Amino acid sequence: MDTVVALLGIDIGKRNFHLVGQNASGHQVLRKQFNRTRLLQFVAKLAPCTVAMESCGGSHWLARKIALLGHQVKLIAPQHVKPYVTGNKNDFIDAEAICESASRPRTHYVSVKTVEQQILSVRHRLREALVGQRTETTNRIHAFLLEFGIALPATKAALTTLPELLDDSSHDLPLQFRRMMEQLLAEIRRLNTEIKAIDLEIKQELARDDAGTRLQTIPGIGPVIASAVLAEVGDASGFKSSRDFAASLGLVPRQFSTGGKTVLLNISKRGNKYLRTLLVQGSRSVLMRINQRDDELGSWARELLTRKHPNKVVCALANKLARIVWAVLARGASYNAVLN
Repeated sequence: MDTVVALLGIDIGKRNFHLVGQNASGHQVLRKQFNRTRLLQFVAKLAPCTVAMESCGGSHWLARKIALLGHQVKLIAPQHVKPYVTGNKNDFIDAEAICESASRPRTHYVSVKTVEQQILSVRHRLREALVGQRTETTNRIHAFLLEFGIALPATKAALTTLPELLDDSSHDLPLQFRRMMEQLLAEIRRLNTEIKAIDLEIKQELARDDAGTRLQTIPGIGPVIASAVLAEVGDASGFKSSRDFAASLGLVPRQFSTGGKTVLLNISKRGNKYLRTLLVQGSRSVLMRINQRDDELGSWARELLTRKHPNKVVCALANKLARIVWAVLARGASYNAVLN
């Protein structure tokens, strides 16, 4: 039997890595476990082969290291590996499932991120965490004030009036409570400063990036969305069509068809939740000023609003924006608004 490894499946762990190798006929010829240091040493000694791994936090760095050793690296989304896990679950069975998934012709793969993409991705996750902390702090202020009989409107403008409200003697607020509210306001100001600093860094980086500049020509796409697309998608070469890209973000309808009858449901909400959320927010911003647009996109959205609920139009517009994003990245062009 041929003992040359043609396909190597690696189950990634924090410290230990489990390997299963198959020859060209699909028979298992290797089954080993290594720590992080010995893994790269072992892979460096192998003849060039296909290395498959699940896409996860540490997979992109490892994929770049293994690719430099002359191997072809394929990253698979975990949901495409799970169906091939048979019997009880353990690390070697996971590695076997990775090999099985990588050997299937219909398996879709995840593009390996560059160092620049990973830095952008970390910056976005940090920004998202700061925005979440700001929301939590704001909600905390509203809840504490309500305990003292003050119902503050749920708006950003309402928070600007909080210092005056705390000084208002008619509310009879205890001194210690006012001090705690001032501490929470100072926390919000700190978070706002950090978020603005990240936004400025994103804007400055995009100004030096041709693809980022072209993405911002699309309606509803600003620096934050454009940089998030570049961080998660890159040049869009991993998608064959615009519909594939929209489907990867969960912006296409779920289908439940049987007996020759096609039934389309709401959007699938699969794939990258962060990008989907940003595109939906971008589409909402476009719809807010849709009456000011005299191009085909404006006509299409206004006509759709006459027949569908605004929330459905938002999702439909987000789908269209995703398809335009793919076209701009894949074809190297800018968005061209066709006027009526």
